[in-house]
Amino acid sequence: MIMRRLTIFLALASAFTFASALATAQQTYTSDNAGFTLELPSEKWRVTQEPDSLHEHAEFIYGDRNDGYLKIRREVVEAGTTASDISQRDQDQKLRFQTGYVEGKSEKFAGRLSGVTFAYEYTAGGKAMAGRFYYLQADNRTIFTLRFTGLREKLPLIRNQTDSIARSFRLK
Repeated sequence: MIMRRLTIFLALASAFTFASALATAQQTYTSDNAGFTLELPSEKWRVTQEPDSLHEHAEFIYGDRNDGYLKIRREVVEAGTTASDISQRDQDQKLRFQTGYVEGKSEKFAGRLSGVTFAYEYTAGGKAMAGRFYYLQADNRTIFTLRFTGLREKLPLIRNQTDSIARSFRLK
């Protein structure tokens, strides 16, 4: 009986310690200049560029730039333009011209802001790369794009983190 209680106590203590470690590893990023807030799920994520009068975008790196790089942009569009429209425009006018471009899937995405995701592969500097973009509709005239890129074998390993960051993205 005592062994059973001790085992239950240790299991609960381990679960609490694990949950505490997860909670402290997560950090909130907020920017008055950019007007948004998001949760970075790991201490490996760090800010490399804050939005300012010269650069209207924020940039983050997961450890090394090849492991994961995130650029967040805000775009003002014509009324009625959807996140899918912007995704398709980027594919047609920008992405398909990258060296070694291989089109991936586009999917609906739901978080605090809804929109679409688009995944693709390309080559940069002789390296096989991957991209996963989240197009999030803030209102009928504003779309935020979260552009994750990294080595093709590494970016899929942090897919749960890219999804988590996009789901936590919200306006201030």
